[in-house]
Amino acid sequence: MWIIGAEVFRVQGREMADVRISEGKIVTIVPWGQSRPESGEEVINAKGKWLMPGAIDDQVHFREPGLTHKADLLSESRAAVAGGITSFMEMPNTKPPATTQALLADKYTLAEGRLPANYSFFMGTSNDNLDEILKTDLSRVCGLKIFMGSSTGGMLVDKDSILREVFRQFPGIIALHCESEDHIRRNSELARQRFGEQVPMDYHPVIRDAEACYASSARAVELATQYNTRIHILHISTEKELSLFRPGPLENKRITSEACIHHLWFSQEDYKVKGSRIKWNPAVKSMQDRDAIRQALLDGRIDVVATDHAPHTLEEKIQPYFDCPSGGPLVQHSVQAMLELSLQGWISPEQVVDKMAHQVARLFKIKNRGFIETGYQADLILVDPNHPETVTKEGLLYKCGWSPMEGQTFQHRIETTWVNGVKVWDKGQVIEAHSGMRMEFDRE
Repeated sequence: MWIIGAEVFRVQGREMADVRISEGKIVTIVPWGQSRPESGEEVINAKGKWLMPGAIDDQVHFREPGLTHKADLLSESRAAVAGGITSFMEMPNTKPPATTQALLADKYTLAEGRLPANYSFFMGTSNDNLDEILKTDLSRVCGLKIFMGSSTGGMLVDKDSILREVFRQFPGIIALHCESEDHIRRNSELARQRFGEQVPMDYHPVIRDAEACYASSARAVELATQYNTRIHILHISTEKELSLFRPGPLENKRITSEACIHHLWFSQEDYKVKGSRIKWNPAVKSMQDRDAIRQALLDGRIDVVATDHAPHTLEEKIQPYFDCPSGGPLVQHSVQAMLELSLQGWISPEQVVDKMAHQVARLFKIKNRGFIETGYQADLILVDPNHPETVTKEGLLYKCGWSPMEGQTFQHRIETTWVNGVKVWDKGQVIEAHSGMRMEFDRE
């Protein structure tokens, strides 16, 4: 297959080029017009379109096993490839949680040969599974997840002695949810004293405030510094936390961080309209926090962009505040959302690709993915930059059937997605292919 005449997004920038795919890999990249397709090769005229590496989402919750009334690996993978995400890393707080090597292996078995997207699963941490996590194969597992704040599935790690031992002994990347449980409990009690059980949704960033996030993130950085641990702090939501991070190339960092779509797109004002549909942990906070996170993404203090895709049913989301679970679906429109933000002028399309593909591949040392280069797997998306598309309920592929982006018009369309050279999405239609592969990692 040849993809002819697209603007190709590579590390060095955009270039008009022709790209040849064979046996699932990129085998040739030549300047536009210099390709010589052979008889029998498919030729795709992509003039006027953008060819980008597929996004790699390092934080999703696809809910399988045990919570499949909300979502499952297949339904959410289909939504992901429709949205230009070709690879994902899924979190361990399923039911049962992936806190043993056997349970982690079960999740890989569930995914094998079944999905249109590439996949990896985080090993989970509890207060009593240190022996299990130290058996993790770092060449075939993306990393370890620790909840230093409320989580589903009883995965809160709140024993300081356990945290210290994990930070001291685990040799791979530790991904962290950082919120101080003590702060949240105290703020929740104050909210109950004021509102009873009818706490308004826009009070969420008061309960899960900047201090709750900063106290936990600062503690994680302190431990990582003490033990020289490789940590990755997920879903930064506050301006205050940004003081903990430094710009610079990833190869020089032991402490990295992530911004999520909802913290870059929404602000506290949006609770008035969106209500529980933007109730995430950590909370969407002030416009000042949002704008500071955007700036940190540009200057390199924040390294990557993810979704924290975490679907729940609408029936669950309409419950009163304390019964309403946090999280929502985002994978189907995350790339479009970031490209829409590029139209505002504060981030370029090239930077979107860097933060959603290149940097994620570098950070996790993913083998042969995340770049448009010869020898790499053909995980690609073709974007039409002049094809407005409005998010409708009817067009959603999520099992939960809703999105906080409903009604939003994006100016870019994800026209086609290939995973390992196989077309899995084309012009609004999922193509039922099971081309997704288990990701591997180049780590010593």
